[in-house]
Amino acid sequence: MGNAVMLRALLLALAAAAAAAAAEQRQTYIVHMSKSAMPAEYSDHSEWYGASLRSVSSSSSGAAAATKMLYAYDTVLHGFSARLTAKEAEDLACLDGVLAVNPETRYELHTTRTPEFLGIAGADGASNDLFPQSGTAADVVVGVLDTGVWPESPSYDDTGLGKVPSFWKGSCVAGAGFDASSCNRKLVGARFFSRGYEAAMGPIDTDRESKSPRDDDGHGTHTSSTAAGAAVASASLFGFASGTARGMAPRARVAAYKVCWLGGCFSSDILAGMDAAVADGCGVLSLSLGGGAADYSRDSVAIGAFAAMEQGVLVSCSAGNAGPGSSTLSNVAPWITTVGAGTLDRDFPAYVSLGNGNNYTGVSLYSGKPLPVNTPLPIVYAANASNSTTGNLCMPGTLTPEKVAGKIVVCDRGVSARVQKGFVVRDAGAAGMVLSNTAANGQELVADAHLLPAAGVGEREGEAIKAYVASATNPTATIVVAGTKVGVRPSPVVAAFSSRGPNTVTPEILKPDVIAPGVNILAAWTGKAGPTGLAADTRRVGFNIISGTSMSCPHVSGLAALLRSARPEWSPAAVRSALMTTAYASYSGGGGLLDAATGGAATPFDYGAGHVDPARAADPGLVYDLGAKDYVDFLCALKYSPAMIAAVARTQAMASCDGNRTYSVGELNYPSFAVAFSTANGEGGEASAAATVTHTRTLTNVGGAGTYKVSTSVAGAAEGVAVEVEPKELAFAAAGEKKSYTVKFTSRSQPSGTSGFGRLVWSDGKHSVASPIAFTWT
Repeated sequence: MGNAVMLRALLLALAAAAAAAAAEQRQTYIVHMSKSAMPAEYSDHSEWYGASLRSVSSSSSGAAAATKMLYAYDTVLHGFSARLTAKEAEDLACLDGVLAVNPETRYELHTTRTPEFLGIAGADGASNDLFPQSGTAADVVVGVLDTGVWPESPSYDDTGLGKVPSFWKGSCVAGAGFDASSCNRKLVGARFFSRGYEAAMGPIDTDRESKSPRDDDGHGTHTSSTAAGAAVASASLFGFASGTARGMAPRARVAAYKVCWLGGCFSSDILAGMDAAVADGCGVLSLSLGGGAADYSRDSVAIGAFAAMEQGVLVSCSAGNAGPGSSTLSNVAPWITTVGAGTLDRDFPAYVSLGNGNNYTGVSLYSGKPLPVNTPLPIVYAANASNSTTGNLCMPGTLTPEKVAGKIVVCDRGVSARVQKGFVVRDAGAAGMVLSNTAANGQELVADAHLLPAAGVGEREGEAIKAYVASATNPTATIVVAGTKVGVRPSPVVAAFSSRGPNTVTPEILKPDVIAPGVNILAAWTGKAGPTGLAADTRRVGFNIISGTSMSCPHVSGLAALLRSARPEWSPAAVRSALMTTAYASYSGGGGLLDAATGGAATPFDYGAGHVDPARAADPGLVYDLGAKDYVDFLCALKYSPAMIAAVARTQAMASCDGNRTYSVGELNYPSFAVAFSTANGEGGEASAAATVTHTRTLTNVGGAGTYKVSTSVAGAAEGVAVEVEPKELAFAAAGEKKSYTVKFTSRSQPSGTSGFGRLVWSDGKHSVASPIAFTWT
């Protein structure tokens, strides 16, 4: 009996100790403070932040050390980040002057013919003078928050650039393998931020990555050179895509902020990078990363972007690579320019020739010893050469060497990286690989610099090849890599991987905003890693070809820099509006943009306003402008509490909503329309009576005098929606003049879950100011 009591007491003590240990577990929190609430006894805000932090921490020296501040922020938000227990975070949230205490978020990276394709360079890569050459007065610095920079790349050559602009306050921070002298008149700044990462993941492994702005991964160098790289003649990847490589804004300056490491990108570091970038003087911020959709008051990138916008800085972010599923977007705040991905008119064909005489076209960037053309090799499906239930995916350790040796192996795409599958196949002793898309990827073809002869093929081609392998007695094949092909049609096509709407945070805001080139993009690369990024890849290249919305985002960042250089008086919202209202959603020969995932028509949920057209964006005629107060009114329409608004807007002064005013999301002066009809009152999931949704908009003239007339169109399920615009004509006498209009959308009887689309266009005969419309019935 005594032993039982003692055992029970011991178990209770262990449980209590475990509970206490759990309560003491720490994680990083972002603490938002009201700058104006600092008590008079403190001389500066950092002192106040430190005192607030100490007031909730344990008196023990160990606990005090654990609650050491990671960063103090003063530009994109007022506050700090620190490692806290849940109890400390709760206590801190109750202190005067504390607006919000949010747990840190982990973000992931969303991983050159494009100037010619976009119409901003000739075939030789030279500028076509569409935009003025930037000088000191019109200089724009593009801040890229990513994995750092490889400063030795010729894409950062500063030949022909003038002095670093006097407004620039940034610096070149020395670190491992990176000197302060690594910067120049092109690469004007380089910093790194790792405190949040190391607090969560432990010390950086300096054998694997540099604790400095140096880019060991390649992603950051690729994105920054895409945005604003200098022109480099005779650039290519193993001879593929040969030509002059140049960024979208080759005379803009670049500043690199390394916030991403091997284990991801942590919001405390991202905010520190944004804080520094805005204070340094960047005019555009480019973030090819995301952490899924979140409420704006808890989304660190959205919060940092709001403050950047308020200070005149445009923030461009990738939409994500979670397509083709619906509602897969990241970075959906309306003050962020959200970019999806499309294809170019360039391809890298490879042909799979089967023993039955059938040939199938795929893609490849393989550059090594080719397979014999006239001596086909045996071909086998990976699922039949493995003892694993997932053998078809060619995961590490799943292939049986004696069943694949000397053969071509057909692998299914999914789960592991495409290039890693090739490494697994090669390691098992196979001679080549056919990588087959599944239904998730459809006919989308993404080229890779494989380590063995390989070709990626679409789902239909893959199914045909696997059917031949299954039916033939002795199936054989060979693979021929055919180089570079340009003039591919149709193009652009929405990339299957590009994340789609509807917007799950605010369905009334259509995202993405636009799409831009994001498939098979050539740009500068690190000297630390091979083109596949695999440790086994010992090849080194100056330029690499990769795909993702990570690639489309810096295209728009660079185009925004061009527009800001040409029109420095435009706000970030005006720049985004110009890009959106001049984007195209159909091909020049007719027909709407296509979706690589289905082969069918794409929709505004896939491409937003359409594919960017920089030549037209330079002269949009009219723009939809917005400022910080407009976005606060938008938050009021979402019924945000004063504390939630203050967490986004950084101050309680802007956080109050007028109790006598009715706010509407439809009042936000956005360049697109997302109209949500409710079917709640209908029977069988249908609206039983007419439902009307009203939006108001204001257009600002940025061109000459002119009279604009409106036209509307609807299609598919939206054909039953009546669209009424008042007035139907807007006359502008001078630049800067503003005119407002109202749109009423009236719908009847549609099943819940239905969606439809339309377009609203204002035209004066020279300019077409177009807005997409997306309808949903919920």
